Amino acid sequence: MPQQGRARRRWRTLNASLRRNAAILAAGVTLCSPVAPAMAQVGAGDLTILGRSLDTFEVVQFALFSGALAAAIGSALWLIRERTRTASQNLALRGKVSALGARINQLETLAASEGQRAVVWSDEPNKPAAVIGTLGARSGAPESRGEFLAFGRWLEPRSAARVEQAISRLRDHAEPFDDMVLTPAGVPIEVSGRTSGGSAIVRFVSLAGQRAEHTRLIAEHARVVETLETLQALMDRSDMPVWLRDENGALAWVNRAYAEAVECGDAEAVVSSRTELFGSQAGKQMASERGQAGAFEGQVSTVVRGDRLVFDVLDVEGPYGSAGIGRDRTETEAVRAELNTTIRSHEETLDLLTTAVAMFDADARLRFHNQAFEQLWEVDSGFLASKPDMTLFLDRMRTEGKLPEQPEWRRWKESMLDIFKAVEPREDIWYLPDGRTVRVIASPHPRGGLTWAFENLTERIDLESRYKTLMRVQGETLDNLAEGVAVFETDGTLKLANPAFERFWHVGHLMGEQRVHIGQIAEACEAALGEAEPWRRFAGIVTGFEEDRAAESGRAETEERTLSWRVVPLPNGQTMITFVDITATNQIERALRERNEALERTALLRDRFIRHVSHELRVPLTSIGGFTALLEMEEIGTLNARQREYLADIAASTGELNELTRDIIDLASIDAGVMELRLDEVDVSPAMDEAAAQVAPRLDAHGIDLVTRIDPEAGTIIADRARLVQVLVNILTNAADFAPPDSEVTFTCTRSEDGVAFSIRDRGPGIAEGALDEVFERFHTDRTGRERGSGLGLAIVKSFVELHDGTVAIRSAPDEGTEVTVTFPDMPARVSVAAE
Repeated sequence: MPQQGRARRRWRTLNASLRRNAAILAAGVTLCSPVAPAMAQVGAGDLTILGRSLDTFEVVQFALFSGALAAAIGSALWLIRERTRTASQNLALRGKVSALGARINQLETLAASEGQRAVVWSDEPNKPAAVIGTLGARSGAPESRGEFLAFGRWLEPRSAARVEQAISRLRDHAEPFDDMVLTPAGVPIEVSGRTSGGSAIVRFVSLAGQRAEHTRLIAEHARVVETLETLQALMDRSDMPVWLRDENGALAWVNRAYAEAVECGDAEAVVSSRTELFGSQAGKQMASERGQAGAFEGQVSTVVRGDRLVFDVLDVEGPYGSAGIGRDRTETEAVRAELNTTIRSHEETLDLLTTAVAMFDADARLRFHNQAFEQLWEVDSGFLASKPDMTLFLDRMRTEGKLPEQPEWRRWKESMLDIFKAVEPREDIWYLPDGRTVRVIASPHPRGGLTWAFENLTERIDLESRYKTLMRVQGETLDNLAEGVAVFETDGTLKLANPAFERFWHVGHLMGEQRVHIGQIAEACEAALGEAEPWRRFAGIVTGFEEDRAAESGRAETEERTLSWRVVPLPNGQTMITFVDITATNQIERALRERNEALERTALLRDRFIRHVSHELRVPLTSIGGFTALLEMEEIGTLNARQREYLADIAASTGELNELTRDIIDLASIDAGVMELRLDEVDVSPAMDEAAAQVAPRLDAHGIDLVTRIDPEAGTIIADRARLVQVLVNILTNAADFAPPDSEVTFTCTRSEDGVAFSIRDRGPGIAEGALDEVFERFHTDRTGRERGSGLGLAIVKSFVELHDGTVAIRSAPDEGTEVTVTFPDMPARVSVAAE
């Protein structure tokens, strides 16, 4: 084929030369024609040729014709000669082309024969590689060109990598190569690469017979050697001692861990010195069992670097000798013991938790549960001790009505069992039929199994609901409080504040900010109110570092109001400041203070009045009474009837004035808190007789009968006898004034659990219901009575009874009379009584 191509190229070159020479020849004939000298003479006159005279135009025509004729004749002669030579060359070239075609056919037949295939890359750019021949079906190589060139698809990975690298070097650097590769089926193929001119040729030859077997053995030997070296490298990196023995039982190879265990420099030194890791007795036992059973497997102890270690030894008999490996289980046993201890500790800890925990193994059977799990589901301990699987447990819980109701039970149960295959924890909320809410967390184990955690959220949810309700109530309460409340963090940042606080200090514009510092509030108050106090003091208290913080209180004045503040430290380090608007209270306090001062002055005047009345009023009354009694004596002189009447009126008026003065002094003493009772054991019956005797003249004057009834068990009480008699006398006197003539007044004494009750009832006109509250007022008088008194009698009665810790009750109705009841306890709770 290359010779045929060269022949075609020579033929094309020859034709081009012929055409070029013909053109040159035509040009030369024209230039060398005899017409040229004739044309040079045309300008001298006419030309005579063959006896004929020719003019200039004819001469030119003749010259052109002669030149063309000469050129044609020359060209024809040259063409005849060149055609003869070219024909002879064509005959020779056809012979060569025929020979080359035969040769090419032979080569193509040889290349296409089964068992070899060639790939040719030409030097022309972008021209695809040519693939010639076939390797046959036995090799496993694909027939298509594209699949064949993808060497990684039909060669072993290592062989494909070597071929691709060799082809790359051949095409880029013209490096020839020879290699033996294998297909995945183990068929050996010889690969060689060469260059020819600008082309790269790679030939694949499928080997057979002894060459194929030899090649296969070489490849297997290389693979075995590589595998052995890889395994030895792996064993050298292992921390477990590994050894090989020959057929005589001597060490043939050991790894680095073995050498380090016997404290030798390297493996070769161990083999040469035949240093054994285990003792001779252990070695004999291993050899004996290995010879009988073909392998030894057991625990062997030895000393390594001064420590007694236990190895799990596996020593196996083989064709070459034996191989063994030892695994240090000392640390493993320690870890296993520690793990068991940890597991027991964790199980004991889980048993103390209130969260129910259950662990299921890879077969979905119950392996562990704590007490909280048993209490949560109220399951028989015997049932749990039988280690039921998850399916049986769920079915039983459903039968007992302890699981949440599911519309599709089977699908729900399958979803629970599918968690055993999950890789991520799963969380769910179960609402049990008994009203409990349980949070369920399922955590799958990496090696199978599942841990279920059941947290009873019922109480927590209830507490959260109550807490949220409480927070809302507290929030609404704070927002609607009349008192201002503000809570600050330890760094002085405002945590919360209610509207009253914003209104008191005019800081509502700061509440929109995210973080408000107490210093900002101080600046705002200073700008709005012209005074930062007491906020600078508050800032020192809130951000201070005192360990023993105590509550403080005080007052602050603003332009609008007076505020009472109190700083209260909270347990979490925060500080609460409360503000109460006491503007009105302050005004009332000021008014009360002024009134108190006025009352104190009044009390002082009253004391002076009492002292003045006691001395300045009683002395003249005593003198008047003494002189009246003196004038009534017959030794002084005889008086006529009118004089005696006048003296009797003077004596009566003086007595009434004395009684009025005494009553006023008594009331003034009670009001001043200086009245003291002289408590003593008082016999009730004589005290009643004494009171009745003092009122008897007034009763007899109007024909009124006094009926006295005394409880036999009245006995005695602890009281001021004089004041007791004075109380009874005042009530009897009041009854005598309002009882109709010739009527009856009842004076009764009864004993009760509360003490002794004295009741005085008359048959008078009675008192209207609206006027009952006025009868005990001072200086209250009723004109319906026969005698108009000072209006202090019943007021003194009420005051003295209350001094004895007693009570006064009055029951009356128009036209039904009046009944006054006073009750004295057996013993007053106090000895000295302050004023009302």
